[in-house]
Amino acid sequence: MRLSIAPSLFRCSVLVAELADEAVAYAHRVSLRKPDCYFTAVRELGTFLDEHLPTVGCEPAEARLAGMKIDLIEALFCWEADLRRRHGLRSAEPYRKAAAVLALIDMRAERDPNVPETLRRRAAGPPTYKRRPNAVLDEYSNEERLALQEAARADVRALEKRLTRGQHLLRSGADPRREGWHDLANLVWAAKHRLLTTTDLLEHLPMNSSSWSQPIKDVIEANPPGRERGVYACLKAINRLLFPSEQDLQPFRVLLLLGMADCTPEELLDLRMADLEFSDAGVRVRQTKLRANRIRADFHPDLPDSKASTGDVADLDGDTGSEVYLAVGRWDVGGLLRRLMEVTWQARESFDSEDVLFLAVEAGRPRTTMRARVATWTEDHNGFSAWISWHRNDDGTPAMAISQPHYARRLRKTVKTARVAALGGTLTDVAADDHHIEVFRHHYAHGTTALTLAGRSINRAQERVFHTITTKPMLLDTQAEHRLAEPEVAEAAGMTVEHAAAMRAGEYDMGLTHCRDPYDSPFTPGGKPCHVAPAMCMICRNAVVFISQLPRLLLLAAHIERMRDALDPIRWTAIWGTQATALAEVFAECTAQQLHDAHEAIGDQGLRLDLPLGMRTEYDR
Repeated sequence: MRLSIAPSLFRCSVLVAELADEAVAYAHRVSLRKPDCYFTAVRELGTFLDEHLPTVGCEPAEARLAGMKIDLIEALFCWEADLRRRHGLRSAEPYRKAAAVLALIDMRAERDPNVPETLRRRAAGPPTYKRRPNAVLDEYSNEERLALQEAARADVRALEKRLTRGQHLLRSGADPRREGWHDLANLVWAAKHRLLTTTDLLEHLPMNSSSWSQPIKDVIEANPPGRERGVYACLKAINRLLFPSEQDLQPFRVLLLLGMADCTPEELLDLRMADLEFSDAGVRVRQTKLRANRIRADFHPDLPDSKASTGDVADLDGDTGSEVYLAVGRWDVGGLLRRLMEVTWQARESFDSEDVLFLAVEAGRPRTTMRARVATWTEDHNGFSAWISWHRNDDGTPAMAISQPHYARRLRKTVKTARVAALGGTLTDVAADDHHIEVFRHHYAHGTTALTLAGRSINRAQERVFHTITTKPMLLDTQAEHRLAEPEVAEAAGMTVEHAAAMRAGEYDMGLTHCRDPYDSPFTPGGKPCHVAPAMCMICRNAVVFISQLPRLLLLAAHIERMRDALDPIRWTAIWGTQATALAEVFAECTAQQLHDAHEAIGDQGLRLDLPLGMRTEYDR
């Protein structure tokens, strides 16, 4: 993209020239896809200052970044207000243009010490009017991902089949200047050697396209429907037999973004042949992100379950069947990159572009010949949305129901979230290792998968809390206590027969209840003896209560009720509330006679509650 600014057209020519220099340098340094926003912003600022500065008694020619005669900060504020007035309150243009100019001033200030400090601080700040927050892009659903993947694979097979036929015609073709221009193979040969132009076709083919040879007409009819007619349609159709167009390379882009979770669309587009290093185990890809000034390398191993595509066998010429297309290739990252290099090698050879990976051949300007360029997919007719719309069923209905908006960035989100969902991961896995916290918060935290995983995390946390709250001791009546000697009964109680016998002998008496395993406490690190008994026994999963221990529990219930009067409600609920609930549930399982006998045992035996001193000190005040 060629962009230019003529500072001489502006009265504030020095300022415009300074900003234009920064815009050109920045566009080259980070390989901006659409640098026109910076140039447009500079032009609009120059036009505004030419009109505004005379109204405040200033000469526009004196405006410059390092000057002190004109208050550029005040002028910038006025310009932003004018942008907001012209574009409206709901437009993002005021923010975008002001941010572009401030960024250029900030870059100039980094290397020019004469820029005033006040202007430096203004350039480092945000635009006056904030932009409206954009809706967070959600990932594609799994059904949409599979549909896009299948459509892309079908397009890759169709492209390989078409180019294979072109190679077959090329081998049988000759120079049309000697052998004639009516043979399709000769026209393919001319396209390969960049001799085919609309001028030659007009000169050597009949004026009426219906008089052209049938093979040529068949090739034109096989093209996707468009507005091209006559020799221009013939030029494009013949070149498509040898070279891929931008739309032809879109399936590779889709499949690679779905296969390379840690590669952004711009990093994929910036790949060059030198960035690929193949080995027997896979491919090493060096990715460059110019905006972040970052270079990193990822290794993509050849996947054993990435099946080769086979079975697409078809005659190339339809008559002789002298050559067939065998669709053979892998669908993992290494296989896709090899297939991409294979479909573009002819273009690299013919157009002397050896280092370009995504090399597309499109009509040149003027449209008399073809030219090669790096695929950018920035135009409406060859973008991602156009590729989706191009797939139609026989009845004309869309072949894929893909949710809007059709952004390639959603493909990366999709593969990340699909990987996390398959592995049962957490939110941090969604962002992976190549995102900062702010990027994750703005671009991933509000997606469907992120919200689903957050919901699962909340559910898991609630389940743990509910499990802790609802855990209560196991109550065994006298009959069940005696039957603990039976293996089936002991196993149902979560013990061995030997452990049950030791429990009945009092070896696991913790003061209020018995314990099935003092070394497996939910309140103590694994392998260590429980240090919170008997304080937490009533809410422990290991507690076992015999009927003979009911008097102790009644004494504990009475103690808890007395503490209700001694402690404030919030503190009592925090310390004793859960245990009071657990005690009530245990008593609810007892018969009235069992509770009556326990109350009598307290008076007859003179029982009292023995709690550790530390427990009384910590809990009772």
